Amino acid sequence: MIAIPRMTRKILASLLLPHLLFSPQPCVATSANYSLWMSTSIMSRDQGIMTARGGSSALLQAGITQKAFHRLVGQYPNGTESFAAYIEKSVNSVVPFIQNATFDTSYPLDRLSNGNNLITLSQGTSNTTFFSTVEALRQSIDLQPRNLAGGLWYYVYPNWSYLDGMYSFAPFAALYAVRYNKTNIDTALNNIVLQLDLLWNCCYDNSTNLLVHGYDYSRTAIWANPRTGGSPYVWGRSLGWYLMALVDTLEVLLPYRHYSQWMILKSQFEKLSTALVKVVDPASGAWWQILNAIGRSGNYIESSGSSMFVYALLKGERLGWLVGVQVVAVRAYNYIADTFVDEFHNGTLGWNGTVAVCSLNSTASFEYYTSQPILYNSVLGSGAFILASLEYELLL
Repeated sequence: MIAIPRMTRKILASLLLPHLLFSPQPCVATSANYSLWMSTSIMSRDQGIMTARGGSSALLQAGITQKAFHRLVGQYPNGTESFAAYIEKSVNSVVPFIQNATFDTSYPLDRLSNGNNLITLSQGTSNTTFFSTVEALRQSIDLQPRNLAGGLWYYVYPNWSYLDGMYSFAPFAALYAVRYNKTNIDTALNNIVLQLDLLWNCCYDNSTNLLVHGYDYSRTAIWANPRTGGSPYVWGRSLGWYLMALVDTLEVLLPYRHYSQWMILKSQFEKLSTALVKVVDPASGAWWQILNAIGRSGNYIESSGSSMFVYALLKGERLGWLVGVQVVAVRAYNYIADTFVDEFHNGTLGWNGTVAVCSLNSTASFEYYTSQPILYNSVLGSGAFILASLEYELLL
């Protein structure tokens, strides 16, 4: 698949400000500080704001924008007031869509990606609507259909569970438990581990030691493995969601790091990270769209999954859970930044190379995954790139 050609770099980073960042220095967006620059560009396009026309991934677009900006404000607290305000703008845009727990189950698990910043805002403001919406999201997990083993359906497809939903589910369920349900923390941790474990056991790919996109508990889907129910291909971005879910959930649950459930998640994170390093593309240093069909004609290096992997690996080593992966992640980051980032005369950044939504409501064939369109300026990719950039910038 051919992505939109990358523009030649056209402006010097020093020309970006002051007309894009609305706050005073020391926040300076440069090519060594892509997190601020890409975040400003996302704001200039009004991305990550929920509308009725946002498409099937609109809630997830809002959620990853909020998470990326929240991390940005935490890392660069001086002069980032406009990003903090944008988080609240995004959350406010989402609230009307997710205030009813029963109706919430008509959305994919991606809806829960908005939960972490809802919790933060509900505890930092007097807006009671934020808290009631948090409660609706939390109750919607209990109302979500499950298979007979207790696995959450990702969406409306009976008995189908995807890796994708874990980035939204696990960190939210963990933060809710830590903030509101400490007396029942074991139950919350057990449910988080159950979801991740079911996916691990049903989606494990013996050829790569990675995880395929999802599974059908009933094993009746056209793509389902007759023994495990797993789909046939390791899709990079779905694995990226799962890996980020692990590292972010481990961080939220640090006060409980001596619990057996935390150690299970840490073991999964270590094993997946080790396997991921082994399938990096030797030529580019990044990762393919389909990770158990490396080099096959039609396959290509994909930007969103690669950014997610960089983020998770760098964060994992920074927090002391991984060793020796930094050099791999830094090489990948440099390739991603050089290949997929476009710089424009108006001072904004563009983002290329991110595949559109891939669903198991399909043939789930190699041809399906590699024929889905590339979306320019997809916030699912640029948001992941911000997270990767923030980790990279801690090394500078």
